[in-house]
Amino acid sequence: MELTRRDAIAAFAAAATGSLAGCNAPTNRIDAAGRDTETAGVDDHEVATLVAIAEVVYPSSVTGVEEFVRTYSVRRIRDDDAYAAGVAEAVDALDEYTAAFDDADYVALDADRRLEVLDVMSVDVVDPDPDGTRPQRVRHYLVNELLYAFYTSPTGARLAGLENPPGHPGGTQSYQEGPDG
Repeated sequence: MELTRRDAIAAFAAAATGSLAGCNAPTNRIDAAGRDTETAGVDDHEVATLVAIAEVVYPSSVTGVEEFVRTYSVRRIRDDDAYAAGVAEAVDALDEYTAAFDDADYVALDADRRLEVLDVMSVDVVDPDPDGTRPQRVRHYLVNELLYAFYTSPTGARLAGLENPPGHPGGTQSYQEGPDG
């Protein structure tokens, strides 16, 4: 299954974190100071780290992960300065943890090792907390955010067997039919 830019925008709309006005505007808007306003507040390393995490936490049958993550995450980070700071801190925490064992940033590791780092860091079992420990912040700002985006997108929801992901209209007939259709 392929994730698309449309999936990312639908997931962003479901998150209700910002306005959808201008979603179809050109993606390379430059402000008066010469900065790309589409990626303001986000650096390439943060986006690359989010993509690297998505590649190991999303189902392997999914394609288009990089474009999906870039579209959803950049838009999400750009619209909330406090959230952007939390993402940056979580990426730094993940890189410091990885450097202690592998002498490299998280993005430099192969997929198997990236998944292993998340497991050893206990990201899969800690409660997400934006103000908590490093693993809790990694879970909150990086892993949970990516999973939320995926499963609230139409493609991710279909893969999970959901006709109508949370935040999207429709689906009343399936509720009336029951689980056996």
